[in-house]
Amino acid sequence: MLTRVLATLFVLTPLAIAAEKPAALPKGVEKVEASITPADAKPGETVIFKLTVTLLDGFHTYPLVQQDKLAGDMVNKLVFPEAGTLIFVGEALDPPGAESKAERLLGIKALNYYHGKVVYERKAVVSPKAVVGAATVAIPKFVLSICDKDSCFPPKTLAPVAAFKVLDGPAVAVDKKYAAEVEKVLKDK
Repeated sequence: MLTRVLATLFVLTPLAIAAEKPAALPKGVEKVEASITPADAKPGETVIFKLTVTLLDGFHTYPLVQQDKLAGDMVNKLVFPEAGTLIFVGEALDPPGAESKAERLLGIKALNYYHGKVVYERKAVVSPKAVVGAATVAIPKFVLSICDKDSCFPPKTLAPVAAFKVLDGPAVAVDKKYAAEVEKVLKDK
């Protein structure tokens, strides 16, 4: 009986470890990190969600939006979660400093792309109704496209998570730029 139990544990342990392993990064990606700045914020405070993609030398990735409509499919896609402890406001921003090249065979005059470290940002407001303490925000879907000089690889879907802390104390006034957006979300909940 003990032998059978040990044999079962020996067989099932690798399966449990494999189930906990995070999704593998795409070829050419050193790391993908999500963060909140500042990492400690009061309810009502505006923070910045940052998604940092660090590429290996010789690889590149794309913005969330291409300016040339013919390059519209050559983008990364970032889906934000429903409002919770954080209420995402405004639009996600592509990092400055994109390089650009023409792809004459495809009719593209300006294909924007990035090398090295790429940081996508979006502002968020800590919900005035947020519970004090440690919190996380999980991005349900980040579709990352990576290419090298010769080819592109199948896009990889990731779900990065950022940790932060909701500070104790009274809620601060929501920035006027985002007040109507936050109020609408809170009213609809």
